[in-house]
Amino acid sequence: MKPSGNTILVTGGGSGIGRGMARWWAQNGNTVIVAGRKAEALAGTAEGHPSIHAMTLDAASARDIARFAAEVTARFPALNVLVNNAGVMMHEDVTAARDLSAAEAMVETNLLGPIRLIDALIGHLSAQPNAAIVNVTSGLAFVPLPATATYSATKAALHSYTVSLRAKLAGRVEVIEVAPPGVRTELTPGQSEEQSFMPLDAFIAETMAQFAAEPTPPEVLTQNVRFLRDAEAEGRFDQVVAILAKAY
Repeated sequence: MKPSGNTILVTGGGSGIGRGMARWWAQNGNTVIVAGRKAEALAGTAEGHPSIHAMTLDAASARDIARFAAEVTARFPALNVLVNNAGVMMHEDVTAARDLSAAEAMVETNLLGPIRLIDALIGHLSAQPNAAIVNVTSGLAFVPLPATATYSATKAALHSYTVSLRAKLAGRVEVIEVAPPGVRTELTPGQSEEQSFMPLDAFIAETMAQFAAEPTPPEVLTQNVRFLRDAEAEGRFDQVVAILAKAY
């Protein structure tokens, strides 16, 4: 992915990782569209950054994705990069029957949302020079956190989907995966105060340094996520699952 001169759509751009990535790209010569459900939060991301533009989107709604895709390509015909960052994470007790609405919401937002948005924009992106799709997954795509079973499963599925996209779109659209470790954001209540997690500023700095390099690696990883990403290859998978099961 070229580091500047892009028109980039970032979902979940109203806070956290999405906000940090959007501002970095804007400060480095790109036009950025931030999308999400909360107009006020999006406006906060764009404040002081004239090259950031806010548009509302409910990534859990197939109908709203279709509406949004038509509007964003009409308003920004040079759009050439899609960053699927929107996501929700909720803890679950999978040991007894329960209301599955939280699990369904995570599947709709974290997995079907990116699939639907890619589908809605793939024709447009394929016709653009220097096109790229960036899917934000998680270290939990590689080792699940049992307390967040559905969230982990959606990220594992998005990782797999990204690998397939990369193979099928080779030579047409660059496909990149960003797999964060635990980062101090408000993805879950109190997470921004979790001292064992990576500070957001440090995560953005290490991650975006890789986007500044050419070529961008197909997997953008921080050192903090290697504990999870490399667990299976290093023969630590069962041990790490057990650690996570006891910790949360």
